[in-house]
Amino acid sequence: MNIQIRETTEKDRKQIYDVEYRAFNEPDEAIFADELLDDPTARPLVSLLAFDSEQPVGHILFTKARLENYEKQLSLSILAPLAIVPEYQKKEIGGQLIRAGLEILKEQQVDLVFVLGHIDYYPRHGFKPALPQGFLPPYPTKKGLEDAWMAQALSDIRTEDFSGVVKPAEAMDKPEDW
Repeated sequence: MNIQIRETTEKDRKQIYDVEYRAFNEPDEAIFADELLDDPTARPLVSLLAFDSEQPVGHILFTKARLENYEKQLSLSILAPLAIVPEYQKKEIGGQLIRAGLEILKEQQVDLVFVLGHIDYYPRHGFKPALPQGFLPPYPTKKGLEDAWMAQALSDIRTEDFSGVVKPAEAMDKPEDW
């Protein structure tokens, strides 16, 4: 298996939708990704597709966010969604997509990346619970899943100098997404 990762273009929209749909076996995440790609408040964004030969097998999306009361001082991004088609799951493609996306975000001088995700998966990729660091999600997380809201610093900012509610792009700013 020779996985290639590249940034997406507008021509990739159908492939992105198909990967998201197949990964979750229902349309909600595919529609969510499509809405984020159309949302001007999500920009700048990083959208990557993973391919095995010419076959798209994974997609990751990072969209712009902001921290209430610190808009000008920090550059933030939220990772969502990450999708790998079923027959390619558990083959480290998600990790490859995360690393590639974080490298691009570092180059773009993004300070912090957030994710609401699996508490056994994302810490392997450098994410740590965000609540103890003072960063709150846009809406309260479900009881017992507080550690699923995670952050990773990409710059040398002092995270202890900042705290507050992370505000996502409009397409993600819905209580049911949290």
